[in-house]
Amino acid sequence: MSRVPMDRVCIVMMSAVGDVVHVLPLLTALKRANPAMHVTWVLQPGPAGLVRGHPLVDEILLFDRTKGLGGFLEIRRALHAHRFDLVINLQVYFKAGIITGFTQAPVKLGFDRARARDANWLFTTHRIPPHAMQHVQDQYLEFAEWLGVDSQSVTWGLGPWNEAERVWQREFMARFDRPIAPIVVATSKPVKDWIPERWAEVCDALWSDFGLQPVLVGARSAREVQAERVILERARHRPMSALGAGGLRGLVGILDASALVLSPDTGPLHITVALDRPVVSLIAYSNPKRIGPYRRFGDLMIDAYGDPGEDYPISMENRPDRMPRITVQQVLDRVERWRTHYAAAYPPRLTPAPKS
Repeated sequence: MSRVPMDRVCIVMMSAVGDVVHVLPLLTALKRANPAMHVTWVLQPGPAGLVRGHPLVDEILLFDRTKGLGGFLEIRRALHAHRFDLVINLQVYFKAGIITGFTQAPVKLGFDRARARDANWLFTTHRIPPHAMQHVQDQYLEFAEWLGVDSQSVTWGLGPWNEAERVWQREFMARFDRPIAPIVVATSKPVKDWIPERWAEVCDALWSDFGLQPVLVGARSAREVQAERVILERARHRPMSALGAGGLRGLVGILDASALVLSPDTGPLHITVALDRPVVSLIAYSNPKRIGPYRRFGDLMIDAYGDPGEDYPISMENRPDRMPRITVQQVLDRVERWRTHYAAAYPPRLTPAPKS
């Protein structure tokens, strides 16, 4: 049993998509310990689209930071109507501390002082013990350990949840006559993006040498649209673009049906791992020991963060300007490894429909 009551629980983790994915195994463990638990999650509108409708999430309260002070006043009013047994503050920044301060609960659990930035620890009543830096996923599971909840079985439960999503997925896949390989064309930061011209070369090889249909995925930010334009112009075998298709839940459906995904360090990488689909990850800016693919597909990762032979520690240090180190050949070498080690064991969940 948990060391504190857990009938009404509030989770404060508002962004980004990758972090939201890492919350899900903690949520699953808590619900497994207490199936009757009512979970309220404070989220920003963007990442909320990923978990809206999740069978383990009972209520989402939106915090819209674009409204400035108005956004804080709105979430304070919404939280004022709630009483919780437990608040779990998983975000270590000042704004998350303020929102945690708005909640009403006898136990507000957060990170230890060393890891809680911006005096975030001042807004919590209890803190998990100090711990050496580790993967973000394991870091969140420390909260389950403090609560006395078993978290050895790590599950995300992120795939299509209802028939409407499955229908959308089948209709999307009906246009292809070969397995798809989604490519995440850009991230939230330019320093984590790979060069679009190189993605175009990879697209041609995926089509010609591996029998895969490249599909460009992501949102439709200015940088993503620009990358899309370059790739479509440069690739000899024009990939299919699905930027913005179906929102975040549509992206889940696309990744779930893939044979192989190729992604830099961004939310869709972690969605893919959660869906148990093979992914070639390109990581150079952030420490891959902290944010890389969790427990699987590590041999498909390209680590340009460390120098050759460097045994670097797990840290939050960022190393800009390293993504250009990744070559097209390195990516194709990982795709070849996928073909020899994963393709047979991880067939696409949806068989592409033959074109008439």
